[in-house]
Amino acid sequence: MNFSSDNVTGASPEILAALTGAAEGSVTSYGNDPLTAKVQEKLSAIFEKEVTAFPVATGTAANALAISCLTPSWGAIYCHPNAHIEEDECGAPEFFSGGAKLVHVDGPHGRIDAAELDRRLGNAGIGTVHHVQPACVSLTNLTEAGTRYSPDEVAAIGEISRKYGLKLHMDGSRFANALVAQNCSPAELTWKAGVDVLSFGATKNGALAAEAVVFFDRDLARDFAFRRKRGGHLFSKMRFLSSQLDAYLEGDLWLKNARHANRMAALIAEGLAGVPGVELDHPVEGNEIFARLPAAVIDGLLADGFAFYRWGSAETPSIRLVTAFNTAEATARNFVEHAAAHAARSAAK
Repeated sequence: MNFSSDNVTGASPEILAALTGAAEGSVTSYGNDPLTAKVQEKLSAIFEKEVTAFPVATGTAANALAISCLTPSWGAIYCHPNAHIEEDECGAPEFFSGGAKLVHVDGPHGRIDAAELDRRLGNAGIGTVHHVQPACVSLTNLTEAGTRYSPDEVAAIGEISRKYGLKLHMDGSRFANALVAQNCSPAELTWKAGVDVLSFGATKNGALAAEAVVFFDRDLARDFAFRRKRGGHLFSKMRFLSSQLDAYLEGDLWLKNARHANRMAALIAEGLAGVPGVELDHPVEGNEIFARLPAAVIDGLLADGFAFYRWGSAETPSIRLVTAFNTAEATARNFVEHAAAHAARSAAK
C-alpha cells in the first residue's frame, strides 16, 4: 500500500459515475450550467448560510486565488511556518496577490498560537508606511501536522483577526477529515467561528481534481471570477468539476470517506503505539501519522514494498503515513505487523 499521500489514490466510484453522467448532452459552458448552480445550493445548505462558491481544479489555485481577494500587494498574510501555502505552493499566494508577504506565526503541532498571533499583530506597525500591512490570516485544518483546530480554537484566531481588521482564510484541503474528527457542524468550524473564506477540498478525499472556494463573506467574492479567469483556472467545461463536487456532497459521501480514512489512521497509530522504539511526533487527529521509528525498521518497511515519505532527519528518523477513503483495514493491520516484526528483529541484534 502506498501511504505517501491521499493524493496517490484513485477516485470514489460515485464520483466516476457522476463524471460519466455529466458527459451526456450539452450544457452552457464556463460554469453557467445547472450542476454548478446545484453545487452552490448544496454548499449553502451544508454550511447553513448562503455562500458564493467557485469550483477550481487544485488546492493551490483555491488557496492562492482566495487569499488574493483578502490582501493588497503590500499586505501580509499570517500563517504557520509549516503551512501548505508556505512550504508547498511555489510562491503562488505571493504571485496571485501581486507580491503580498507571508509572515510566520509558530505554534505546537502545526497550529498557530493565538496569543503569539495577537502579540505579532500588536507590533506589526499597522499604519506605518515602512511596513507591509497585516491583511489576513490563513490557517490549515487539518494542519500540516495532521492535527485539527476545534471551533473554539478557530474562534480565538477569528476574534484576534477582527480585532486588527484582518480577514480569515481556512485551507481546508482535508476539511472533511478535520470535521468528522470532532462533534461540530461545518458552520461551527467555519463562518460561525469567524472564517471569511474556505478552500474546500475534495481531491484528497475521493475526487479526481476538484476543490471549491467558498466565500462566507460574499462581498469578498466580487472580483474572484476575474482572478480565476486571469489565472487560467476558469474551465470551459466546468460541469466536469461541478459533477465531482455534486457527487462528493451527495448522501454525505464526503463525510463517509473522511471517517474511513480517519479510522484507518487511528488503527495504525494504535498499533504502532505498541511497537517498541516507535514514538508519535504529533497527536493523530485525522488521517495523517507522523512517527519516529528506528532507521532499520524504516528501511525494512520500504524493502517490504510499503511506500511513504521519510520525515525528520538522519539523527531522528521519522516517517509520514497518510490514509485515504479506500485504505483497506487488512493493509493497515499488515503495516503494523511488518513494523512490529522489523522492530523485534532490530532489538534482537
